[in-house]
Amino acid sequence: MRVIIPSALHSYTGGKRQAEAVGKTVAELIKDLDRQFPGFGFRIVDEQGALRPHIRVSVNLEVVASLDSVVKPTDEVALIQAFSGG
Repeated sequence: MRVIIPSALHSYTGGKRQAEAVGKTVAELIKDLDRQFPGFGFRIVDEQGALRPHIRVSVNLEVVASLDSVVKPTDEVALIQAFSGG
């Protein structure tokens, strides 16, 4: 399925704005992205296996709250990175 990558993470994907990945859940999808782009998964998932606080995942334009959320090969997934500042 197609995964949209946030611009802050393009350096991990060799400049790619999107990638193809496989998996039945968001967690499996991120594992596949990490297999393709080593180190990528650590930017999305923390040491406890949870989404990092500044990351949101959208499946077909709907934000999902869980890494266990089911995805289908026809879905479009977007990884969204929040920015903060002062």
